Amino acid sequence: MMIVVPIVVLLFLFTLFGSCYGGQFSLFSSSSDIGSRHSHYSSKISSFFIMGDSSVSCGDGGHNPFNSLLRPNTSLFPCDGPQTRLLPDLLAEKMGLPRIPAFHADNGTIEGLESGINFGSTQATILSSGRLGFQGLNQQLRQAHETLQLLQLQLGQEKAQEVIGSSVFYLSLGKDDYINFLHPDSSGARHRFSKEVFTQLLVNQMIRVIKDLYNANVKKIVCMGIGPLGCAPRTLWESSRGNDSHHPSHTSSNSGAGSGWQDCMEDVNDLVLEYNALLSERLLDLNFEFPDAQIIFCDVYQAMMDIISFPRRYGFENVNRSCCGSGRYGGMVGCQAIEMACDEPLTHVWWDFHNPTQAVHSLLAESAWSSKPLDICRPISIERLSVRYSV
Repeated sequence: MMIVVPIVVLLFLFTLFGSCYGGQFSLFSSSSDIGSRHSHYSSKISSFFIMGDSSVSCGDGGHNPFNSLLRPNTSLFPCDGPQTRLLPDLLAEKMGLPRIPAFHADNGTIEGLESGINFGSTQATILSSGRLGFQGLNQQLRQAHETLQLLQLQLGQEKAQEVIGSSVFYLSLGKDDYINFLHPDSSGARHRFSKEVFTQLLVNQMIRVIKDLYNANVKKIVCMGIGPLGCAPRTLWESSRGNDSHHPSHTSSNSGAGSGWQDCMEDVNDLVLEYNALLSERLLDLNFEFPDAQIIFCDVYQAMMDIISFPRRYGFENVNRSCCGSGRYGGMVGCQAIEMACDEPLTHVWWDFHNPTQAVHSLLAESAWSSKPLDICRPISIERLSVRYSV
């Protein structure tokens, strides 16, 4: 029977016994084996480390029996089952890497560490919320540091720094910070901060984490912006409550000319635009501050707005109703079971309350990788980032 040991315990064991055995103690291969494996990617990406919310993680699929009690207004299935490939999964494939395992997939073991780790957690926030069951950015950063330390213990300082320097860190958060901010019953932030101050806090925290990663020798960072929350089914449902005159069609863009954006809540989207613009500006400054780093911002908002405005161009028919949900826009009750899902998810932009379908993830991944069909990443594409490393 295999014994599962958490990473924190493994770190202690490596520190305690590493010198006694000449540093040869290994859990999955020798340092030379891993070094040669990474040298295979000398002109590409060695490892892919992912931090984020439901945009990077499908969560536990509702297997926690207390989820519905702790989070009554959320969706237990933020994607279409465990085989769904989200944007970072698709990018990993393009990098020539296997699917990146979750940090907690094996109770914190280091299996699969050689290709990277997904630290993501559904409903994770940039700012610490203090709410039960939320794995925020600070917690994910601590897990990342544990993993990088384990790499150093396993490979040795020099080889580990080489591997870390050729790895990509991918950050995708902020959606749930604004969801909580816009709902006073979910967070007290709205009572303490103005919209402008709240946005500054979010961006400042993101920049602090990125600088922290850079100081750990992470030189390749991809930062995803927030999508159009004002167009999400949950936002539309909440805006329509008590207003029966506001009852647009579930498929308002059937003409293909693009009218889906007219149903969006501009005040909510304006918040997202302010955050994205400020984060993009600050990341540009970091590229000048750290000339040996490549830090990319990918504008998910503009890409999704183009899809929502011209759905037929991209093969979509339904731009404002979730595939898995019930009530107006599918935004009243979230995806509590996969059986609730629509018959044709490929024609929907939205999967549930706030998350896009895999079809949208595929378009975003292709665009982030190659700048086609949508040029969303700046100053360079992720494909160009992946070949800018050499031994």
